[in-house]
Amino acid sequence: MTFVVRLPDVGEGVAEAELVEWHVAVGDAVTPDTVLAQVLTDKATVEIYPPVEGVVAELHGEPGDVLAVGGPLATLETTAADTPTPDTTSPSPENEHASPARVPDTPGQETEGTSTDDWRRGPEAEAASPDRAPDTAARTRPSGRVLASPAVRARARDLGIDLATVSGTGPSGQVTHRDLDRLLTSGGMGNRGAARGDVRDDVDVQPVRGLRRRIAERLSAAWAEIPHITYVDAVDATDLEALRATLNEQRRDRQPKLTLLPFIARAIVLAVADQPAINAHYDAAAGTLSTFGAVHLGVATQTDDGLVVPVLRHAEALGIWETAAEIARLATAARDGSATREELSGSTITVTSLGALGGLVTTPIINAPEVAIVGINKLETRPVWRDGAFVPRQMFNVSASFDHRIVDGWDAATFVQRLRQLLETPALLFID
Repeated sequence: MTFVVRLPDVGEGVAEAELVEWHVAVGDAVTPDTVLAQVLTDKATVEIYPPVEGVVAELHGEPGDVLAVGGPLATLETTAADTPTPDTTSPSPENEHASPARVPDTPGQETEGTSTDDWRRGPEAEAASPDRAPDTAARTRPSGRVLASPAVRARARDLGIDLATVSGTGPSGQVTHRDLDRLLTSGGMGNRGAARGDVRDDVDVQPVRGLRRRIAERLSAAWAEIPHITYVDAVDATDLEALRATLNEQRRDRQPKLTLLPFIARAIVLAVADQPAINAHYDAAAGTLSTFGAVHLGVATQTDDGLVVPVLRHAEALGIWETAAEIARLATAARDGSATREELSGSTITVTSLGALGGLVTTPIINAPEVAIVGINKLETRPVWRDGAFVPRQMFNVSASFDHRIVDGWDAATFVQRLRQLLETPALLFID
């Protein structure tokens, strides 16, 4: 009997998703535990499972195609006994054979930080369980497929590396870019490298798909539509660093180690309280500016698949330690693929930092429809002229970009100067 697996509703308000990668081929036998495909919606990768056993008769679409929710994804040949009763709660009238949400096999398996939506995140969701320790060797699904992101698979294929031979250090033994780097630098590639003096004229052409394509589209639209103005100033963080070191020495066992980011988040909260129009969304088509009382701070986070922006919700209501813990949790979820769609959307202003690689100046691109983004550059010791002599001070630059349609240059400068004042006199961060 022919059974059509349709693309299920992969998130509230989502009408389509990009097909990232097929995990099966025509002729393969599948079960409800088999991953058919990975699809991308917004910035969350979703694994799709069939609700029945069968043999793949047809695959509808190629990687890179954008598919409609409720549309056919794959056609299976099944026995009549295996065919389930049509699901009357599917997301669209046509979606009578949509894949159902996967739930744990036994009651009570859910742990804090997980939900019945974890089936969409596949193996990465295992990282949310505090009882699970990361594997030290590569793990595979029942089908024998090594866990790895599409970007890692593509890179391994280009390098001629069999992922089954790589020990994965990511969540659930997932192979990451760092694992490939370790293999390359350790000499594990044998004599495959070219000898010095060898000339290469090969060109590797790869389609831009998945999260990287979504990032490219969003940044292109933001740069084309938003007239950016970037304002840069230097911040003397010497006193702030002294405070941070003291707090870290006194922190309790359960408290996370403080980085600069929680203090910067607090400074942003106080600065936008003085200039609410910077904590806003601009809808050019409607001609409206939505100014928010809550500060939902987007924290740009680099992952193996590209840059994602998990959201620190209600930053205005969090203390320094709470902010640090939540930022750490969100960054981990973003990197291991367990972040939910809600955790990856709804920011009102964004902060981005390249950490130790931050350079002197950046020109961050606004995360539309926001009107401002704050970029943090490298912290370093610089000679600063004070009282007739050069003295060593710990400094970093703030590079903030603004939507010039909404934020004038004077207002941009005022905002950055307020950030500078708050960070250079850290006691102000704790005075409402």
